[in-house]
Amino acid sequence: MKLFARKEPTVTSSAKLAGGRHVPAQKVKLSRDPLTQALQARRFGRIVQDRQAFADHPEYKQSRDKAEQAIDELFALVPEGFVSIANSIFDQPGSPETDYDTEPFLLACHAVTNADYQLFVDCGGYEDLECWPEAVWPHLAEFTDQTGHGAPRFWRDGRHHDKLATHPVVGVSYYEAEAYAAWAGYRLPTEPEWQMAASWRVRSSAHVHRSYPWGDGLDVACCNIWASGHGGTLPVSACPGGIAPNGVQQLIGNTWEWVAGDFAATDREGRPVVGETLLKPIRGGAFDTYFPWQAVSAFRSGLGCVARMHNVGFRCALDLPGT
Repeated sequence: MKLFARKEPTVTSSAKLAGGRHVPAQKVKLSRDPLTQALQARRFGRIVQDRQAFADHPEYKQSRDKAEQAIDELFALVPEGFVSIANSIFDQPGSPETDYDTEPFLLACHAVTNADYQLFVDCGGYEDLECWPEAVWPHLAEFTDQTGHGAPRFWRDGRHHDKLATHPVVGVSYYEAEAYAAWAGYRLPTEPEWQMAASWRVRSSAHVHRSYPWGDGLDVACCNIWASGHGGTLPVSACPGGIAPNGVQQLIGNTWEWVAGDFAATDREGRPVVGETLLKPIRGGAFDTYFPWQAVSAFRSGLGCVARMHNVGFRCALDLPGT
């Protein structure tokens, strides 16, 4: 397995499929048994954490073991560390920053894919009000695809394009990302956690702070940004040269990622940056990020919480057992 190969793998970008015939992803026949369905739907965090819901099921222990094994394969440990987050959107040497300590946690090795999110849609996630904060209920009617079905913005008839199954899901708002994570038994990483994972600023005598998960030098073969020339999203396993030391991929490029919390920053005059709606943080840059300085571990930006952009996705996080 050539995790650090510099040669770009042969992949199909979403740009090559733009304007073509929509090929709907096939439906998965889901079991009526709640525990079996949870396994099929990859709700591994829910199976592990919500013991009360499944404790009386005769196959719970076996299913829990499978879920724990899946989490071990899909998530990586991010060690404790510390980060400095700029208070201004114009971060320059000497600009005010806020320091945060981060505790160890688990972070998904890949962003949530269209195939992952399809299971949330097929399980009725958009109709299940328990997945959504009550304050968001009035917006659920707006979270539809191109044909009016409850689904990401660029899908059709509640289905993603079959050729994009392994690409990161996009066209989802902050609340859709948050709902999926909670439904699956996870959460969104916080902004300090995300930056820690991307900068690998662990406590050590070396005091290393990486500009990129792979090191300090920009290599367009290690990520999918504008200069990489793909023009669209790639599968979540693409650009293996950009892998972080713990195995987490694509923290830089491909899509921006929603992270938990509110976006708080000031402009050059110290005035709070505000939007028409509540701003939520996005990190990492995307396939169409033109300026390389925006695709680094410390760069931060904000986006309206109900925006459903073509270049914003998300990944999940999980607390360590017993924390």
